[in-house]
Amino acid sequence: MPENSFDVVSQIDLQEVSNAVQQARKEIVQRFDLKDSKSSVELDEREKKLLLASQDEYKLKAVIEVLEQKLVKRKVPLKGLTYGPVQPAASSTVRQEVALQHGIPIEKAREIVKKIKESKLKVQASIQGDFVRIAGRDRDTLQAAIRLLREADFGIDMQFTNYRTF
Repeated sequence: MPENSFDVVSQIDLQEVSNAVQQARKEIVQRFDLKDSKSSVELDEREKKLLLASQDEYKLKAVIEVLEQKLVKRKVPLKGLTYGPVQPAASSTVRQEVALQHGIPIEKAREIVKKIKESKLKVQASIQGDFVRIAGRDRDTLQAAIRLLREADFGIDMQFTNYRTF
């Protein structure tokens, strides 16, 4: 019998993040409470992270708020952001790194596979590097697996891609 399958992935569209960062920069320059606060938002596409800097923690929180508003408008899931600690920087400023989710971490992938196995659905779940492939005989079972994963909260943003039927 032919196999049907789909992939569970966790990715953030870097182009949308880049657009949101541009919009956030414009607003930071124009906002009265953030003027002359040495606030900045930088996107490092190679390392897949954001670098935030500001005069103090209060202004940094305002920068984060502006950035999150722009990301939500562009439909970038906030679950895909991992905030690092606030660190003191040169000339009494603070900075913070924000990692962008790219791929499912191995411990989360194991949780997904465990959830699928506990559900007793007639599908196989396998970890394929930074995504999880779920295969089964019929489409209805795969759709039930998607419903099951959507209802469960794994603390990460998940997309279901590469839906193949044979």
